[in-house]
Amino acid sequence: MNDADVSRQIQQMVRFIRQEAEEKANEISVSAEESLVPKMNDADVSRQIQQMVRFIRQEAEEKANEISVSAEEEFNIEKLQIVEAEKRKIRQEYDRKEKQVEVRKKIEYSMQLNASRIKVLQVQDDLVNSMKEAAAKELLHVSHHHHSYRHLLKDLIVQGLVRLKEPAVLLRCRIEDLELVEDILNTAKDEYAQKEGVHPPDIIVDNHVYLPPSPSHHNPHGLFCSGGVVLASRDGKIVFENTLDARLDVVFRKKLPEIRKLLFGQVAA
Repeated sequence: MNDADVSRQIQQMVRFIRQEAEEKANEISVSAEESLVPKMNDADVSRQIQQMVRFIRQEAEEKANEISVSAEEEFNIEKLQIVEAEKRKIRQEYDRKEKQVEVRKKIEYSMQLNASRIKVLQVQDDLVNSMKEAAAKELLHVSHHHHSYRHLLKDLIVQGLVRLKEPAVLLRCRIEDLELVEDILNTAKDEYAQKEGVHPPDIIVDNHVYLPPSPSHHNPHGLFCSGGVVLASRDGKIVFENTLDARLDVVFRKKLPEIRKLLFGQVAA
């Protein structure tokens, strides 16, 4: 109900009270005239009736004013309650929206932060992998230095024999290393036997299956081997890959925390 509706209702109540008062006054006036005719003259009766009518009207006006004031107060209280309730709703809705915005901001910030971290990690991984690729390219030149590669190949064979500790071993190498391997094989067996205090093992060089060759311009993405050997027990259950590429992988994984610390000031997880 708005202010205009309340005002109209109050005016209706006042008119109703006044109408009742008028009717009551008229009744009293008639009754008074009938009862006072024998005792009073017309002037006295008229004055007394007018006094009674004024009294009744005054009382009716006061009552109407009381009702009007009371209705106004009740209306103002109810209106204030409605306004406060709506204010609370608005504040609650605002708080809810504000919390939603804050949550959305935190989520967006977290997503951006994670995306930035992923980019940083990707760049770091790319740099580390490029270092490994550069080292792998350097390995391709190791076998070109005949004297140093001959000594390295012998050490790789001895290391493989120490790891296997088998009396009979199958050895595989690149076809381009076959002659060099056969030339140093006895030296490697004797060195292993002396180091471990055992008889020299029986080593068979596989002349049917060879390790992949060095990468070529004709097939740059095919399987390749930079050098070294693969040793296996005669039954094939134990295999030890001791190629230059395998050694690079082992060393790189072992040194990766140090590499990351030197490059980025952190240790890889």
